[in-house]
Amino acid sequence: MRKINLAITGCMGRMGQQILRSAKLDKNFKISALTESSAVNKKINQIKIENNSEVSFKKSDLIIDFTVPKCTFEVLNIASKLKKRVVIGTTGFTKKEENLIKKFSKKIPILKAGNMSLGINLLMYLTEITSGSLGKNFKSKIFEVHHKHKKDYPSGTALMLGKGIAIGKNKNFYKLIGKKYLNKKNFPYGNKINFNSLRRGEIIGEHEVKFSSGKEIITLNHKAFDRALYSEGALSAAKWLMNKKPGLYSMRDLMNFK
Repeated sequence: MRKINLAITGCMGRMGQQILRSAKLDKNFKISALTESSAVNKKINQIKIENNSEVSFKKSDLIIDFTVPKCTFEVLNIASKLKKRVVIGTTGFTKKEENLIKKFSKKIPILKAGNMSLGINLLMYLTEITSGSLGKNFKSKIFEVHHKHKKDYPSGTALMLGKGIAIGKNKNFYKLIGKKYLNKKNFPYGNKINFNSLRRGEIIGEHEVKFSSGKEIITLNHKAFDRALYSEGALSAAKWLMNKKPGLYSMRDLMNFK
């Protein structure tokens, strides 16, 4: 089997570095390009770190992007011209930006996930089932914890779980978004989905979905202990995407959830 020529954007970031480590251990991949928003005069494994460009991505089969929305669209513009596949782990997109990604997916295969973890995507599936099974008397809220360096909140995973609640209720997620709290000890349930984000230490990721009728509480949660589970998930997504036609895919498609 021919190795997949892989480009990693944001290669100096936390996830960029983790994907690089995991890709080096996976015989299915060959690192063909490394990019960073402010390219430095540095090499990693004899590969020069460059800016995002057609030249830097030309020899790649697929690009894995864990950066920020502005960089992601820079990557998508180049990838669509070169007909390259893209795995997106970037979070914090607006509704308008989400729709723009859908347009790009008509030209190239894109797999986008707020979280690449197998466990989190199972949690998403269970959230949908739970939300759809409970009556209107149940209110919900989402709590998440990440390391102090994470800037966006709620996390992309928390929003993904919120969408799971909306899907279960067969409602528009954006109309169900409630209040967004940061570093609160306690936060209330609401008629809409309230979010609370905690930023502290070097915590990799904790997510909790709660449903309450006032008489009982149902809790679904997930804790991550090793960042490699995200990078390994991204590499699994990359392998899977290599045989797909243009379209917008998710980890749900990879895991074959109905």
